[in-house]
Amino acid sequence: MTSEQHPAHPTPAQYWKIAVLLAVLTAVEVAMFYINNALDLKYFNSIILLSLAGLKFVIVVGWYMHLRYEESTLSRFFSAGFILAISLYTLVLTALGVLAVRGG
Repeated sequence: MTSEQHPAHPTPAQYWKIAVLLAVLTAVEVAMFYINNALDLKYFNSIILLSLAGLKFVIVVGWYMHLRYEESTLSRFFSAGFILAISLYTLVLTALGVLAVRGG
């Protein structure tokens, strides 16, 4: 692949911005633990944490692993793994009663 076909990779400044964003998202995840203990958000907390984990996965794979600059076959491979992982997490959390929606 020639340099004309290959888009420019992120600059060091962009890597720092991505690192700060990941740190902020991690701080939000930690805060959600304490907020859940204080407010008892039930399954809503798990949904937020899974969403944040998914977002961080996409950011890390896309920028730090340079997936967004690769062929679409690799993107499909990681997307399939991501969907499988989220499905497995959802299944396990539902089986443990963490995501169970209780009426009443």
